[in-house]
Amino acid sequence: MSQLQNLLNNNKAWAERITSEDADFFRRLAEQQRPEYLWIGCSDSRVPASQVVDLKPGDVFVHRNIANLVQTSDVNCQAVIQFAVETLKVKHIIVCGHYGCGGVLAAMQPESGGLVDYWVWSIKLTRQKHAHWFNMLPKDKQPDVLCELNVIEQAVVLSQNKIIQRHWLAGQALYLHAWIYRIHDGHLCDLDFNCGPGEDPDTAYQAAIAKIKHA
Repeated sequence: MSQLQNLLNNNKAWAERITSEDADFFRRLAEQQRPEYLWIGCSDSRVPASQVVDLKPGDVFVHRNIANLVQTSDVNCQAVIQFAVETLKVKHIIVCGHYGCGGVLAAMQPESGGLVDYWVWSIKLTRQKHAHWFNMLPKDKQPDVLCELNVIEQAVVLSQNKIIQRHWLAGQALYLHAWIYRIHDGHLCDLDFNCGPGEDPDTAYQAAIAKIKHA
């Protein structure tokens, strides 16, 4: 017997439960996915994308990595964005981070020489970018604020993506959002970066940063 038999048993029970509630659910799901949302989130096991927004399989297209980064050098992430925008024609792209993010915390530590240091380097740059006011915050507040800043910076990177810009120019209804998740109570928070076709990403960015600075 598989050492993971409990997971297989859980899957069987889940599939049977779904089918009992909606006999045609899996047939419809197999035909085609038509999600309206692309979720770019953290790999953290405590932040399951579709569950925290209470949506069903097929409703959310998902890309996850450590610290929810949108790296221009990450071919996987870039391919997900292209497929979501051009093929699935999603209407909303949500970058969602979470408080207590291990990747953000790693970026605040001295370098360890591991691969994580390479991956979170952009978060270190974000911290430096806002150092003139960030370093004045109480030490206990800095991790949470850096989690917020990181999400907003990733949304800005998205707004500069050539694929997204091209489809904005073509008039595609596509909107970018920056959210953060509170693990301790399960609530999502809008960080006030919301940007769509014809809107200025810098205006959205300044509004989001101002909200953090005056919180």
